[in-house]
Amino acid sequence: MTMLAPRVTIVMPARNAAGTIDAAIASVIAQTVADWELIVIDDASTDDTASCIAALAANDPRIRPLSGPGKGAAEARNLCIAAGRGQWLAFLDADDWWEPDFLGTLIAALDGQPAGAIAYCGYRRVMPDGSMGPATVDPRVARAPFAAFALPCPVTIHTLLLDLQQVRAAGGFDTTLVTCEDWDLWQRLSRAGAPWVMVDRPLAYYRASAGSLTRASHRMMQDGRVVLARAYGPDPRVADPLPEHANGLSVNYEGQSLAEVYAWFALWNRVVARIDGDTAPWDDAALAPLTRSVDWNNAIAASILNAAMVGLRLTLADMAAHWGRLAPAVRDAVSAVTGAWQAPDAYYRLIGAVEDQVLRESHADPQPRVLDTTMRLHVPIETPPHTALPDGVDRILAVFTQQGRPIATRLVGALGDLGPADWHRIIGMTVPLPRTARAALRARPVDTALRVSRSLIRQAARRPSTVLSSTGLRAASRQAFADARLGHLSTLAASPHRARIDHLRTRAAAAAGAIEVAPVAAPRLAAPPEEERSGDRKGFWDRYFETDDPWNYGSPYEQEKYARQADMLPTGPIGTALELACAEGFFTRYLAPRVDRLISTDIAEKAVERAAARNADRDNIDWRTLDLSADPLPQGMDLIVCSEVLYYLSDVAELAAVARRLGDALAPGGAILTAHAYVLTDDPASTGFDWGNPYGAKQIAETFAATPGLVLEESFQTELYRIDRFKKTADPVEPVVRRGDIDAPIEDAVGRAIVWGGATMRRSTALATERTTRLPVLMYHGVAPDGPSGLARWRHTPDAFRQQLRWLRANGYHGLTSDQVQWHLATRTPFWGRPVWITFDDGYQDFADHAWPILRAHDFPAEMFIVTGAIGRSAEWDAALGTPPALMEAATITALAAEGVAFGSHLHTHRAADLLASDALGTELADSAAILERLTGRRPISLAAPFMAPDARLGALSAEFGYSLAFVARTGVAGLGDPPLDLPRLEVEGGVPLDQFAAMMEAARS
Repeated sequence: MTMLAPRVTIVMPARNAAGTIDAAIASVIAQTVADWELIVIDDASTDDTASCIAALAANDPRIRPLSGPGKGAAEARNLCIAAGRGQWLAFLDADDWWEPDFLGTLIAALDGQPAGAIAYCGYRRVMPDGSMGPATVDPRVARAPFAAFALPCPVTIHTLLLDLQQVRAAGGFDTTLVTCEDWDLWQRLSRAGAPWVMVDRPLAYYRASAGSLTRASHRMMQDGRVVLARAYGPDPRVADPLPEHANGLSVNYEGQSLAEVYAWFALWNRVVARIDGDTAPWDDAALAPLTRSVDWNNAIAASILNAAMVGLRLTLADMAAHWGRLAPAVRDAVSAVTGAWQAPDAYYRLIGAVEDQVLRESHADPQPRVLDTTMRLHVPIETPPHTALPDGVDRILAVFTQQGRPIATRLVGALGDLGPADWHRIIGMTVPLPRTARAALRARPVDTALRVSRSLIRQAARRPSTVLSSTGLRAASRQAFADARLGHLSTLAASPHRARIDHLRTRAAAAAGAIEVAPVAAPRLAAPPEEERSGDRKGFWDRYFETDDPWNYGSPYEQEKYARQADMLPTGPIGTALELACAEGFFTRYLAPRVDRLISTDIAEKAVERAAARNADRDNIDWRTLDLSADPLPQGMDLIVCSEVLYYLSDVAELAAVARRLGDALAPGGAILTAHAYVLTDDPASTGFDWGNPYGAKQIAETFAATPGLVLEESFQTELYRIDRFKKTADPVEPVVRRGDIDAPIEDAVGRAIVWGGATMRRSTALATERTTRLPVLMYHGVAPDGPSGLARWRHTPDAFRQQLRWLRANGYHGLTSDQVQWHLATRTPFWGRPVWITFDDGYQDFADHAWPILRAHDFPAEMFIVTGAIGRSAEWDAALGTPPALMEAATITALAAEGVAFGSHLHTHRAADLLASDALGTELADSAAILERLTGRRPISLAAPFMAPDARLGALSAEFGYSLAFVARTGVAGLGDPPLDLPRLEVEGGVPLDQFAAMMEAARS
């Protein structure tokens, strides 16, 4: 009688597995798919394994016993493969087991897939005490199989279902490999193009045991090197590889070379070996290619702990309680890695990452746990404890609890023993407490201080126009907190932690006091904002001209415009001329020599007085005060000049009335000369000034052209303004229109109001109509015409930067400062309009040379994060990428601060925060703040971590040194709900096309 072939062949090698094989086979018998055969091969066991197999086979004909030669798992499995009769092939070791629907689920996943597809699922590691590790499944295998198997093996053998004939055709397992033989086979199948299908469920269980081959570390190192090397070159064993895999990889999809991948494998094995008691010297040079980057720090720590989980047969949640068993292997691995890097300062970073992962995984454990540099402590917010630091510990993973229930976990940098007041302050700064928890703190002195401080902010929220333009809020808020602390928190000063902070701040302030500060010229007094005009027109302009030269008429831009107006005067003799709005008489100097008699007027008496003084050498000028819209005009004029004044009439109707009045005041054949700028109100799609005026040059020209008796005779037009001469005549005139460029530099006060190329959204419109809780914070570094290619990612050309700011301006964005952002976050007030916060890291001199002039010209503020210990030097941290850029001098920082640049801290030495012990980090925070306050006259409130190195201590510790806004390592769009001490930013990389920049900003708004 012919037996029907089963659907699935299951292969189970067994050697001395009498204690576990019954459970493994029971999980096969329990499968929901019953159409299988189980080939169990006893590979020269010396215990009762063979009799166990025989007994089970006697009761189930699907179980087929075989005997093996004792030459290892590879040969044993190959014998079973040769004997198999099923379509599908699965592997289960004698100490592992499956969920009942393992076969059914994986078969279903392969239904409808191409021939040769392989299914795999997740698994969980089971410890001797029955505890389980997390579910593990690697999606990279399904995305890019061959590349995935060019890494240390990402699957376990008992999670697979594959085609039996496919495995036979591939040659089965390589029997020259004692370990890693399964990894080698999956690599060959993937090179040949086998697709992999992932089932994202943990359907398989892997029993951690002392005899597991995964713990034969030295042999795994030898075999793993062979398997990895095969992935990075051709493999003649694969008869028909995919063309793209024929010659193997040069680097994997993460850009890692063979040496880098092997380093990860070596690290894992080193930990397992050390836990097994192997103290023989290792090839530490093999670890050197491990990526030394903050981005890989946690991955290295996770690899160490994954190996420890195998070696110790403990779950991660149990490791804190068994740190004494784990610590020697961890210290050895961390020392080996940092030694291979020749970076001893990275030891603190890496050991901290390991400890953080261990302690966070077991955060529910109420027992205090002390590791090497970190302790975990449950801190009741109702009664926070006095906390003594054990020797060597300067980090506390605080699990804050309310009524015994964990509500938040924070990493705290400790500079000494902490008292209850310290804990209350840390809670107030970092923990978003529920209402009931805040009620529990109301009686605490520190909370009183916080509430007094915040009440000032809330009061100021009712006066946003004053808050957003002053630093008074910050000063008052800090003073309230300081007063409350001095009056009520005597215990705060008593704690060693607080005493050390105060000492560092005092020392830093004393040292900074010795720095010589360059004198800065007093800024030119500004005239009142034109937006404050009221119905009392004359009163406003009288107040306006209390400021000398309010529009900087002597600037090259204005003088060039005056010269062009003079060129537009009528040719030939001019009898009597009327100058309206002479301001301070700058154009009068051009006009008076060209006319016989000049009546020069202005609505403001002080303007007329200064104009007369400026033209005291002319005896043909009659000076008068005159309101051009309301007062009688002199009649019979040969020429009337009105420059930059007609915008200030109330509306188009008044403009039309004034145009008729001026036409009536002209003698026949007389001329009116006007000069005005283009305003977005007239034509938002074209370059213009974003002023609040009801119209601009375009409307003025159209109104005069429509005035009876006036015709356009000549026009000179630039991108920003036009100068028109109208003639009083009844005869038709063919106007002469000329166009020209603006050759003179445009001063900042003028340029800030220009929107080049037009606006799709005016700032004023956005501010009036839009509210948002989202704030894009842009991170830049350098703006320079050229530089080292290695620094291109962090450098923008001035033209590219200018185009980005023009886009922002044209789309209605306005810039915020740290003071304004702090106010919005503290009051939870949505942002008006379309806000953007532009920040720069490092303090390159090219910011002063190129970036700041462009920012000012487009009316955007900026925040510069300075490395205070490198002021006046070069950015040596960039040396590996090319010639380090020069950094700003102290005098430059002082001057820029006077011009409106805000300065924050980039720490004192540009070292990554997570490389620094807490006391050293506190020293950096104190030194940086003191130096910046000395140079700018303003204590910094913002901080950005160098290298975006993630360090959970930094936010709370920076707040204890006076900072209130911090960027640590998060990327993304900031919002009102973000913690102020851990805000995200968006890096703007050099070379990004303008359309991508625009797309990023549009996405940030949505």
